[in-house]
Amino acid sequence: MAEAGRQGRTPVGLLQYAAGMDLPQETPRRRLSCWLPTFNQPWEQKPGLGSTYILDALFPSLPLTPNQVEQSYFLLTDDYYLNTDSQVLDAYLEYMVELAYCWEGAGTPTEQEMRPDPGAGDGSGLHHPSSGPEERRGEASTTRITIADLQSCTPRWQTCIGNTDDTMGFALGALFVKETFDRNSKGIAEQMINEIRTAFKESLDQLSWMDPDTREAAKDKADAIYDMIGFPDFILDPKELDDVYDGYEVGEESFFNNMFNFYNFSSRVMSEQLRKRPSRDQWSMTPPTVNAYYMATKNGIVFPAGILQAPFYSHDHPKALNFGGIGVVMGHELTHAFDDQGREYDKEGNMRPWWQNSSLQSFQQRTECMVEQYSRYTVNGEKVNGRQTLGENIADNGGLKAAYNAYRSWVRLNGEEKRLPAVNLTNDQLFFLGFAQVWCSVRTPESAHEGLVTDTHSPPRYRVIGTLSNSQDFAHHFQCPVGSPMNSGSRCEVW
Repeated sequence: MAEAGRQGRTPVGLLQYAAGMDLPQETPRRRLSCWLPTFNQPWEQKPGLGSTYILDALFPSLPLTPNQVEQSYFLLTDDYYLNTDSQVLDAYLEYMVELAYCWEGAGTPTEQEMRPDPGAGDGSGLHHPSSGPEERRGEASTTRITIADLQSCTPRWQTCIGNTDDTMGFALGALFVKETFDRNSKGIAEQMINEIRTAFKESLDQLSWMDPDTREAAKDKADAIYDMIGFPDFILDPKELDDVYDGYEVGEESFFNNMFNFYNFSSRVMSEQLRKRPSRDQWSMTPPTVNAYYMATKNGIVFPAGILQAPFYSHDHPKALNFGGIGVVMGHELTHAFDDQGREYDKEGNMRPWWQNSSLQSFQQRTECMVEQYSRYTVNGEKVNGRQTLGENIADNGGLKAAYNAYRSWVRLNGEEKRLPAVNLTNDQLFFLGFAQVWCSVRTPESAHEGLVTDTHSPPRYRVIGTLSNSQDFAHHFQCPVGSPMNSGSRCEVW
């Protein structure tokens, strides 16, 4: 029964955890021999490292049964040690050392390196004797500097909810859906997706650069896109939900043991999926998640319940705001099926060439325009990587266009909406405002830098400016003169 319950309903987090534990980005890459001299010998001379030795050495007070150690997801096999690059192994064991220090109640080696000389006095300017215990969790009885002092701590309630969502996201999702989700939203969202899909297909007929055969294949792929909205039905059935988490033991006494049990549970569930046919209905996000995604290999789009709420969507909002918010998100995910990577997959999710060469060359020329455009944007003097963000920029621009055309089609069928009082905006302007407001954000310079280096999305400011400056409809409704920043006269358009 447990196996049947899990099929196609693998808890979120299993895929992520199956890849292993990541080293914290701020942890220096020190050789493990600095901390464990017994490991200071060539790797090929280390028999048995994938055994209980590591846990016994690093966690002497950890109450683990032999069976738990044998099944431990933390341990690696001897073959893995002998066939893996030494730098990777050093990083893995360094992490285990840091974890052991935390578990045993001592400061981690990284923290010890950060602490100033106790005899240095107040001259360093780093001591904060007036800080309360919650400001320095884990160093409540000392005034020495630690990593926690240098970084803003996430509130404990957010940490707890985040870990609960990572490990038991669908159980948490059941509570979220029952408490907050408007069941009518599912049908309305389905209708909006179909309207945006129709608008996207109609726009294909306006593309002079696309040959007829590729155009028809693109329409077929758009029609074949499979959507999942809100939440999987099984989370509202207590028995089916219990089956999903069958074998995962959770207690109130130890957070560490709960996570340890989850890693082992995750690895077992993932191994059960091997050589089984993938389920198209399997969710990779939990219902409370404020996000959405496109699956190229399944040609599917997913919108969890968490994003079907303000500011993206509300049944009380004007259609202009809803189409500008969640409508653009829907158009964005649909356009991912035709971005620089999604276009390589056919309507069945198979990677194969289905474009005519002439259309492919024209597509690539238009994407180069977008690469150059976004590469001119800067944040704190640092340039955006237009190549790295290309797929998301294509989706932003195509999604805005499809959602706006869908909104205009809705107006033609249903008539103009009443304008909001005291706002002094037309409904068309309100559409673009609805798009822009969802990207309002504040980031530290360090976070902005990290985003430029690692994120495939452009910074929020340029997701708005870049996309709207390419929209002829935006320039028309806000009367932007040619040559102005938002209407340069040279637009990049792919879809």
